[in-house]
This record gives sequence, structure tokens and C-alpha cells, in this order.
Amino acid sequence: MKYSKLYYFLFIILVLGCKKEETKELDKAQIIGEIEIMFNDYHDAIKQNGLPAEFDYLDDSEDFYWVPPGYQSTIKYDSIKAILIQNNKSIQSIAFEFETLEIFPLSSKIANYSGIVKGEMVDTANVTSQFKIIESGTLIKRTDGWKLLNGQSRSLD
Repeated sequence: MKYSKLYYFLFIILVLGCKKEETKELDKAQIIGEIEIMFNDYHDAIKQNGLPAEFDYLDDSEDFYWVPPGYQSTIKYDSIKAILIQNNKSIQSIAFEFETLEIFPLSSKIANYSGIVKGEMVDTANVTSQFKIIESGTLIKRTDGWKLLNGQSRSLD
């Protein structure tokens, strides 16, 4: 009898200890707010420092890929970095912002988004051009904040 109570007590402890942790309800509004701030900071950084400022907002892991306007397939982080550095040489200033933006939190660390980016660029010959790009992708939350993990963009002009 003594042993059966002990086994019963151990069984209860085991069951309670192995009880699946209840998942906390996803705070979508908070995630959306964090991502909106990230995009605002991202666009401000590019306006102030040019295209290389994008590096702080791209996930530089092996999982990163993008399909830029005019491309038919994905390219990896190193290729994007080279393109941004090369294109920055011909840009005097650039600014863009989302005209529309929808954010879809999937978990506390992953979200999808889509929107239309409008912008203005002045090249080194002082020629100003306006542009619109439709863009969608996946964001991942790393220890240093939200990053663009993958996506695609197409020119609407």
C-alpha cells in the first residue's frame, strides 16, 4: 500500500511535469506594430545612408533569398549585397515608403507582408525619377530585431 501511494504521487508529478505548455495567444497587434516600426526605421536609414543601409534589415543567413524587379529567379544575400553596392554608386539620394502595407503575423517570430512601395530617386546626373514597386515576403525576428528573410518585388511602372 505504501508503494502504491508513492507510485501514484510520482505518476501525478510526471503527468504534471510533462503537461504540454499552453501556447500563449499570439499578440498580432504588437507584432504588426513592431514590424511597422522596423519598416519605418528601414526606410529612414536608406534615406539617410543610401542602399547599403539595407544590410541591417536583411537576414544574412543561408535561408535568405530575394527576387528583385527584373529577375526571374531567386538570388542569395551576397548577390543582393553586391547589387546594392553597385547601384548605390549611381544614386545621389533615394527615399521610399509603403503606400500600402499589410502584415500577417504567423507566429511571434515569423510574419508575411505585402504592399506597394513608392519612392523617389535622384541619380548622380541630378535626374529625378519616381517609382512604385509591389513587394511581398517573409520576415523573421532575430535577436537584433525583425529582418527580411525572403521575398519578391516587381516594378509597377
